[in-house]
Amino acid sequence: MKRPAFSRFAPPILLGASIFLMMPSLASAGWVAQTSGTTDWLGSVHFPVDALTGYAVGNWGTFGKTTDGGAYWVFQYTGTTSWLRSVHFPVDALTGYAVGNNGTIWKTTDGGANWVRQSSGTNYPLYSVHFPQNASTGYVVGPPSTILKTTNGGTNWVAQASGTSNLLQSVHFPVDAQTGYAVGGDPSPGTIRKTTDGGTAWVGQTSGTTQWLRSVHFPVNASTGYAVGLSGAILKTTDGGVNWVSQTSGTTNHLFSVHFPVDASTGYIMGQNGIILKTTDGGTNWVSQTSGTTNDLYSVHFPVDAQTGYAVGAGGIILKTTDGGVGVEESRQGDRETRGQGERLRATPNPFTSFATLPGHEDELLSLYDIAGRRVGTYKGERIGMDLRPGVYFIRALERKAGLGRIVKIR
Repeated sequence: MKRPAFSRFAPPILLGASIFLMMPSLASAGWVAQTSGTTDWLGSVHFPVDALTGYAVGNWGTFGKTTDGGAYWVFQYTGTTSWLRSVHFPVDALTGYAVGNNGTIWKTTDGGANWVRQSSGTNYPLYSVHFPQNASTGYVVGPPSTILKTTNGGTNWVAQASGTSNLLQSVHFPVDAQTGYAVGGDPSPGTIRKTTDGGTAWVGQTSGTTQWLRSVHFPVNASTGYAVGLSGAILKTTDGGVNWVSQTSGTTNHLFSVHFPVDASTGYIMGQNGIILKTTDGGTNWVSQTSGTTNDLYSVHFPVDAQTGYAVGAGGIILKTTDGGVGVEESRQGDRETRGQGERLRATPNPFTSFATLPGHEDELLSLYDIAGRRVGTYKGERIGMDLRPGVYFIRALERKAGLGRIVKIR
């Protein structure tokens, strides 16, 4: 197997008055392609605990793992030639599950070093797996209307009555193993099923869309959630699915994956032809981001916060962002567009020796970048850069429009 090359960064160069001229190097931020070392179709990505150790699966039984945030991906084969379509590690980086074609369910308890096949009781493809709270109780969905549940870590998988004849594409239990949602849509579009009793009964909901739904995610509770699908379909509910409201995506591309990392406001969608959409206002506005690829993107995951995330797709593509996908070049464009509407961030004292403060915005969250464009942390406005090494840094507001600020730590 060809060993993928490590990505390397040139050390930052400080040239006095020329420092701000170095800022174009920050344009390399945003979504950056990683060296995956494979051209296989990748359908799912998951980082269970942090932004360092993660997993990706794809066709022909492909399984990939990184332990250094994607600088180096190791791809191997699980012992199956079936396409693997979904991977989930519930609580740590050791015990995980992967599902795919021909009723395939695989489990590892040693971080992917060894995979053991489990009996699903079906030969149909399985599209999505989710374990809500622990590695014991989990759910799997697929065609023609398959829902499987285990309560013993996959030793036994039991079929549930989904109450529909439609294909189910995605399953998510937001808080516990009792209340969950499954979406799909073939042959009838816009399928949404909900359970509040751990799958004993699945009840249909009215989606109001004529599109096949491909992904569902409820960020923090069982009330507010999102579903996405073909032809740019985005739906939102704030009442547990009693009402689903269509949102404007601005695209007719198919949308395959939705994820809101920490709250119901900031979320990401991946889709056809490399499309990436982001919202910071709960979907009132969806903004397209630059992916740098035309490959279809099938899965997205932000493991810890709304800044560092990963996406995978066709042709072995793996993308990573450490700044919420914005890139400082895009942020600078936003500064130009909003100049006069928001002030440039001005911290004090500046230069500073211990930490700086953003007067009037002490509780505001800020992203900091070094001169090479790497995000070095997130700080509150009351104590900016307390643990930074001496150097030149740039600050950007996470929750409002404001110009970039420049700070200097001198010792």
